[in-house]
Amino acid sequence: MAGYDSGAFRVAYDTVLAKWPAEREALTVATPFGDTRVNTCGPRDAPPLLLLPGGGAATSVSWYAQVAELARVRRVHAVDVIGAPGLSVPAGDRHPRTVADLTRWLDAVLDGVGAASADLGGHSYGGWIALHYALRAPARTRRLFLLDPTQCFAGFKAAYLLRALPMLLRPTPRRVRAFLEWETSGAPLDPQWLALQEAAAGFPAVKPVTGPRPAPDALRTLDARILLLVAAYSRTHDAYEVAARAQALLPRVETAVLPDVSHHALPHAAPAALARRLTAFLSGP
Repeated sequence: MAGYDSGAFRVAYDTVLAKWPAEREALTVATPFGDTRVNTCGPRDAPPLLLLPGGGAATSVSWYAQVAELARVRRVHAVDVIGAPGLSVPAGDRHPRTVADLTRWLDAVLDGVGAASADLGGHSYGGWIALHYALRAPARTRRLFLLDPTQCFAGFKAAYLLRALPMLLRPTPRRVRAFLEWETSGAPLDPQWLALQEAAAGFPAVKPVTGPRPAPDALRTLDARILLLVAAYSRTHDAYEVAARAQALLPRVETAVLPDVSHHALPHAAPAALARRLTAFLSGP
């Protein structure tokens, strides 16, 4: 695609990946929809944790600020969503088109890393995928943490969509940076992470799977333990509305609003205490 430099993207991706623990591994997992890149670290005999990034150029490497702590208690498997920016490679036009396809894809990923079941963690769009997977594959889902998930319990703010529209219609590095600076209210962003977002502008991604929020009746039946953390400064949706609706619908949920952080600052620029909170949740009774 014009304007997209795959070499520059790979350099930016590897630069952020270098922030991960040195003992990380890069896996390629074959699925019905193509090869999925999985960045893995942590003790081989620890329970597995599957991490799903936000949409756009978030990629698996964006968990760098949390992964070392998570890898103390879990075998972490962070995926590049197939068809989105990253190192996963769709099989021609056989990319996921429905929630059922995403479920088949994640089933294959878990099979490929040798996990009969796993804890799941997701940010933003990754939270939407993780929650749908937990509803469709409860036997393979243990615990679930969601970081400011979108389209799960409340819709997008109109102002957010209007601000994002120019970037979505014609992504350029300048538009990506301007949008992220607006959503994070000018908070300091890791320059190497920001360079990766800019380098992904124009990435030849496929249309992501979207759809309605999970049905309330389905959410009321979800038995997995869930930790929902929403960003107080999120411009994506109303954080307190998200927390209240989740609390009303999910039978085993713990919710909290994270102060002083916005939607797109998660998880890479989140408070240092976030990683400790996640590991405490995963290790709890």
